[in-house]
Amino acid sequence: MYQFDKRIVMTLDAGGTNFVFSAIRSNEEIVEPITLPSNGDNLEKCLETMVTGFSAIKLKLPEEPVAISFAFPGPSDYVNGIIGDLKNLPAFQGGVALGAFLKNKFNIPVFINNDGDLFAYGEALAGALPEVNRMLRDAGKNKVYKNLIGITLGTGFGGGVVRDGELFLGDNGAAAEVWVLRDKRQPIYGVEEGISIRAIKREYASLSGDTRKLTPKDIFEIAEGNLEGNPTAAREAFDRAGEVLGEAIASMNAVVDGIVVIGGGIIAARKYLMPAVMRELNGTLEMYEGAPADRMEMKAFFLDDPGDCAAFLTPTSRRIVVPGTTETVEYDPVKRMGVITTKLGTSRAIAFGAYAFALNELDK
Repeated sequence: MYQFDKRIVMTLDAGGTNFVFSAIRSNEEIVEPITLPSNGDNLEKCLETMVTGFSAIKLKLPEEPVAISFAFPGPSDYVNGIIGDLKNLPAFQGGVALGAFLKNKFNIPVFINNDGDLFAYGEALAGALPEVNRMLRDAGKNKVYKNLIGITLGTGFGGGVVRDGELFLGDNGAAAEVWVLRDKRQPIYGVEEGISIRAIKREYASLSGDTRKLTPKDIFEIAEGNLEGNPTAAREAFDRAGEVLGEAIASMNAVVDGIVVIGGGIIAARKYLMPAVMRELNGTLEMYEGAPADRMEMKAFFLDDPGDCAAFLTPTSRRIVVPGTTETVEYDPVKRMGVITTKLGTSRAIAFGAYAFALNELDK
């Protein structure tokens, strides 16, 4: 929606080791990014790094930027730009008014959100949501999806919700803090203990007895037979993670009812992750009297799978008679939800989301 907007927004990709500064106009990065050490264990140096990085980017711009917008780790009071106690940037403790600090330095509005929110917003405006609606339009269907859940899989489990084009932040700025959902397999734990980098590493080590320091990519290569290890244990590790992810998606979509898009590094193992996800989404619950009930009101389809995608687009509607008349109306008994992996790329979607969020807020 902002592909022709000429306003410039400065952005930041904030990691525990490095900060990457850039700027976006018309949904495109317009400068060569600048990478600086985050100095995350020293608040004064960290803040100085931010000022240095944004100042250097500003010098490269053809005109004045209208805002700064970026994702930053939580817990945080994002609405007010206050950062709480962080693990990967330990200098941030006790509440740091980062938004106000940067606004004072650069005299422009500053918007801070978490990566899950901005990923969802970018995918809703320029990624998964328009792509799914294009597929439906090309198939001759008049269905239009307006709501989206974005999920990021990596060090943790992040999420965001977009409702009818607006990022849903909640009354406390804490909507879609989905990491506090329960791990289906071990309910005393939070969901990211079952679906995250550490979860897959832990499960594979437990199942295989392999004590090497492996990454999820290594474990995927073991599952593929390309790296020495236990392929059965590797596949089972991803399957268990998929089961946990599927339950989390089902819980979220019961409230939101929209398309689900998944990003983050772990989704590269979709081959072994997604079958369990889809089994959960299309599985059943038990009622006390013994009768099964569908886990969701919607039928779930994995849109990266050609067969599932074709089924998602296949009409199932029929004409039914209005009682007492000869008039008929169209009725489709199948409610559909689509699950799709990011086509923008996680980092690009977050950057788009940060850019669009800033412009949307300025236009209000």
